[in-house]
Amino acid sequence: MKILIVEDEKELSQSICAYLNNEQYFCESAYDYHAALEKILLYDYACVILDISLPGGNGMDLLKQLRSIDKMDGVIIVSARNSIDDKVKGLLAGADDYLTKPFHLPELAARVSAIIRRKSFDGKNLVRFDNIELDLHEKVLKVNNIPVELTKKEYELLLYFISNKNRVVAKNAIAIHLWGDSFDISDNYDFIYTHIKNLRRKLVQSGALDYIKSVYGMGYKFSMS
Repeated sequence: MKILIVEDEKELSQSICAYLNNEQYFCESAYDYHAALEKILLYDYACVILDISLPGGNGMDLLKQLRSIDKMDGVIIVSARNSIDDKVKGLLAGADDYLTKPFHLPELAARVSAIIRRKSFDGKNLVRFDNIELDLHEKVLKVNNIPVELTKKEYELLLYFISNKNRVVAKNAIAIHLWGDSFDISDNYDFIYTHIKNLRRKLVQSGALDYIKSVYGMGYKFSMS
C-alpha cells in the first residue's frame, strides 16, 4: 500500500517513512504545500499523513482540495495543535483521524493500518479470495491454510490485484502503485512482467488457480473466470 507523508520536518518525515517501510508500506514524501498538491492530484494513496502547518500553504486546504475532487484516500492529520476545536475542525473537513505531536511511530502505524482496513477491506484483518487468504496485520499469504512466502513487491502486487478484483488494471497503474513517482513511464515493463510471473508461479504451485489474466493491449485482471 502506498502512503504519502506530507511533513516539512524532514527528519520526522524520514523517521515515519523508515518505520512504515519496515511495516511493508511504500512511502513517498512531500515537504511543502505545492509538492503535496501535485502528488495528490496525480496519484492515489491508501493513506495520506498530513501536517497542518506547511511551507507555501495550509494542510487543511490540501484536505479540502482532496475531498472536493472526491478522492477517497485515507487521511491522518498529524499536528502540534492539541485543542478540541482543531481536532473537530480537521475531522469535519474530511480527515479520518487526528494524531497530536509528539506521537509514537507504532501508534501511527496502527492508525494507518486501521484506516486502510476500514476504507479498502470493510475493517477486516483477513482478506479472502477463493482459497487465498491475506493477513493484513502479519503481511502473510496463505493458500488452502498453508503459508506461502512472498517478497514485499509480490505481496503488494497481490494485495493490489485483490483490491481491484474483476477489474482491468493497466500496466502503468501497477508500476505507479508499486514504485510511485520514481517510476519513469518511458521505461519498459520487464520488471512488472517478472513480478507477475513470479507471483503467478507461487500461487499456482501452492494450489491456487491462475487468477492473473492478461488483457491484450490493456493490462491485467485478477478473477476466477
